[in-house]
Amino acid sequence: MEVAPGVFLSKASAGEWEPDTDTPGEVHVLCSGAGMEAGLWRWVPGVTPEPFRWTLPGREVILVLEGTATIEMDNGSTLEVAAGDIASMPKDAVTTWRVSPGYKELWVLAENG
Repeated sequence: MEVAPGVFLSKASAGEWEPDTDTPGEVHVLCSGAGMEAGLWRWVPGVTPEPFRWTLPGREVILVLEGTATIEMDNGSTLEVAAGDIASMPKDAVTTWRVSPGYKELWVLAENG
């Protein structure tokens, strides 16, 4: 929620979630515009396929809040992340995600990444 011009506030236990068509699950967008986006994403039973593919539209930084994920990149790199881990991946990386039930992350996408 924008609490003042350019100032946004939410909680990790956000109550307002929307379907995410880019990466099947649910998203809570904190802010968008000015060269970056940030928010929360979570796994949804019966919605999030195993695995799913995602091509990063910008540099992405994630902080895993709950659960685990294996992120395979087409360049041969693989990330194993769990709650408390922070990762950064480059723009245009083609990734395959395998996330655990209950997975939730904070994400930031930079357009010029």
